[in-house]
Amino acid sequence: MPILVAPQAVLRQKTRLVRPEDMSELRTTIPRMFSAMYQAPGIGLAAPQVGLGLRFAIVDVSDRDEGRNPIVLINPEVIAETDSMAAREEGCLSLPNQYAEVIRPEAVRVRYQDMEGKRHELEADGLLATCLQHEIDHLEGILFVDHLSTLKRNMIMRRLAKEQRQKH
Repeated sequence: MPILVAPQAVLRQKTRLVRPEDMSELRTTIPRMFSAMYQAPGIGLAAPQVGLGLRFAIVDVSDRDEGRNPIVLINPEVIAETDSMAAREEGCLSLPNQYAEVIRPEAVRVRYQDMEGKRHELEADGLLATCLQHEIDHLEGILFVDHLSTLKRNMIMRRLAKEQRQKH
């Protein structure tokens, strides 16, 4: 399953909520997404990154040596966040080899549904909090570079475009 690279238009579009009739497509798509994410390797992947305009994402921030802890987030939303902020270096499978320090809320509470439609709330801090916010941003058409200054964002996007041209 190919992972789209910026500036693909779908990466900038807001997704629509997943409806019950979308679930059969998700049952076949999600295992393929996990496979692509692990292979990349990455710790999160949102539907727009594989060309789907649906509101779902997958994450797994576990240390691969200690086993996997895959989480499927359907229709996720951040329902609470701390006032305290944390800086962490972020990268993105849709912006290969590009990294920058992003400042986000240190901890969040996310509400989502699982594959059975059951509602969950997840409180997270550290890497998981960053990953959740990053993937939910994708569902809003926001990339991590949008949290940077215009100068830094433009530098990264130009570097990415140059690397992509050199690959082809």
